[in-house]
Amino acid sequence: MKTRFKISVIGDGDVEQDTSQYILAYELGKKLVDHGYYVVSGGRGGVMEAVSKGAHNSEQYECGCVIGYLMGHDASEANEWVDVGVPTGLGHMRNAIVAQSDAVIAVGGSAGTLSEICFAWIFGRLVIAIEGEGWAGRLAGQCLDERVRYRDIPDDCIYRAKNAEEVIQLLNEHLETYVKQYSK
Repeated sequence: MKTRFKISVIGDGDVEQDTSQYILAYELGKKLVDHGYYVVSGGRGGVMEAVSKGAHNSEQYECGCVIGYLMGHDASEANEWVDVGVPTGLGHMRNAIVAQSDAVIAVGGSAGTLSEICFAWIFGRLVIAIEGEGWAGRLAGQCLDERVRYRDIPDDCIYRAKNAEEVIQLLNEHLETYVKQYSK
């Protein structure tokens, strides 16, 4: 049985529909499911809603492939597109759980997104940031700190992508290598 990797998409929870970040997150959710990935997020609004909605609109969508780790104790906090809402009761500490996916994709974002990027970096995950606004735009193409996370991955950094297609290309190119590294 082929492994179905979990990909977290993180970003601004206040982004409104019809904005470039919302549209990009929607396209990303659709493409991730098109390529056989589970979609993980914080399960609420903005980028999280957009990626979940996009996932549902993939021709490859199956119930259960959209997971939301929620800040509170109530599963009904999840947006309507989340299949599996997991109430953590952890507030922003749930960001560490979101960052435990096989890869983390950042779209824009503020302080919460920055914390998820930091956790993903610490946990040794593949991190991809979309060029543009917020922390994703600031960190795209950068290393978060000076340490060498993996000697076998000389170009290790927060990879830069311009769009959903480039994210899929980077996942295809790097994901299995990172999973092997952090699973040791």
